[in-house]
Amino acid sequence: MMPKPLVNIAPNTLEFEILPLVKPTGFREYDARWWFNGIGKEKAPELNLTGVQALGLGMATLFHELGVEPKVVTGHDYRSISQPIKNALILGLTQGGCEVLDVGLALSPMVYWSQFELDVPCCAMVTASHNENGWTGVKMGANRPLTFGPDEMGRLKEIVMGGDFQPRAGGAHHRVDGMRERYIAAVVGDTKLSRPLKVIAACGNGTAGAFAPDALRAMGADVIEMDCNLDMTFPKYNPNPEDSEMLHAMAAMVRETGADVALGFDGDGDRCGVVDNTGEEIFADKIGLMLARDLSKLHPNATFVVDVKSTGLYKTDPVLKENGATVDYYKTGHSYIKRRTTELGALAGFEKSGHFFFREPIGLGYDDGLVAAKAVLEMLDRNPDKTMADIKSELGVAYTSLTMSPHCDDETKYGIIDKMVAEYEGLNGTEILGRKIVDVNTVNGARVTLEDGSWVLVRASSNKPELVVVVESMTSEDDMRNLFHKEVKPRLGKHPEVGAYNQEI
Repeated sequence: MMPKPLVNIAPNTLEFEILPLVKPTGFREYDARWWFNGIGKEKAPELNLTGVQALGLGMATLFHELGVEPKVVTGHDYRSISQPIKNALILGLTQGGCEVLDVGLALSPMVYWSQFELDVPCCAMVTASHNENGWTGVKMGANRPLTFGPDEMGRLKEIVMGGDFQPRAGGAHHRVDGMRERYIAAVVGDTKLSRPLKVIAACGNGTAGAFAPDALRAMGADVIEMDCNLDMTFPKYNPNPEDSEMLHAMAAMVRETGADVALGFDGDGDRCGVVDNTGEEIFADKIGLMLARDLSKLHPNATFVVDVKSTGLYKTDPVLKENGATVDYYKTGHSYIKRRTTELGALAGFEKSGHFFFREPIGLGYDDGLVAAKAVLEMLDRNPDKTMADIKSELGVAYTSLTMSPHCDDETKYGIIDKMVAEYEGLNGTEILGRKIVDVNTVNGARVTLEDGSWVLVRASSNKPELVVVVESMTSEDDMRNLFHKEVKPRLGKHPEVGAYNQEI
């Protein structure tokens, strides 16, 4: 019988080798993330391989509890630790009576697609997405195209940390070959670009390098590969198209090659970042607005879901109004937006982090960076006389910041956000930086809107020990900087638990 996991075991000891280590903070709102490579590192490990086996057994127990057929698609990203972690997870899943179909090296959306292709209800993708090397995690679900949300993750945490495992007979493991090629063919579909487009595929040496160039070429693009060779050390930077380092590198490559667009993919390929033909970065919420404007012409009265980090321009856009489009602002997080998009029957959902969720007839409802890239190229194809910069210039003017993340421990971050929410709710109707607060949206942290449409957002990260800060000004770049440096940063700075930022405007 699998022992009840411990929350702290010293690495490089007998206990670490034979007992399960699972730190409870690894169970996030909609997936799981742990620091794994702790031996020889300053940061202690939060999970070991026996703990991963316990996680798999706990997942199998939950799948049976949910009443779904105990069949699971698994895959893993390109990290040195991912395959052995997946094997330990499979061991736990099979011990819990699950039939596991292993598609091997994969993007997260390939695993989601495989659920449909192989007619399997459950999925378990081993990935730490864009987190630094040393992190691992699992994205999982039992109701395609959805992935777990807080309820399922909370119950999984109870089962695993309580040692409430239910081993069952009947487990099996099958290797499924050839899914990479089938997935790429499914993404491409019948798309064939009618205009010549020089496209940079930027993969940050992550898993998408084995997928994106082939898919984009099959669509008819002239592809320039940028860091598409797989290298699990991530020698330049983490594959994260929301971080300035990767975006700046993409911009430099555009200027060097004269490309029409650069498309960047994160470590597990479920996100896409865009740099236009002038070398200007376009944040994903603005890309979403460009796509919504384009698609609403083809699909009148469509509904779009966007996360609370996204630009306020969705609410004022004249093209969306003319085409009868409806926009719903909802909680940040791939699981939340995916679920909300399905609940509302929306055509698409967009997150500022670069997750794009297209439902039929464009996609199957889950987040897929390659499907998002295809949508961008098809938008360009439908506008043969316009560049990416031309299409962007048709949007209203708003000055939106990078996503900035100060460190805050998992154990304290939600308490800090509760205090910030209460503080901003108390300020509702008063002025900050000379403008009246007209709305405090608390669906996910606090999104504080001022009378001129400018806003600030503070929320807790769902997958790292961090807070998340975004600001947007409707007047100027200087005002955007002031909203951060004179409003949000000093207000957060009153709390000693809030540490250094990963990046600042």
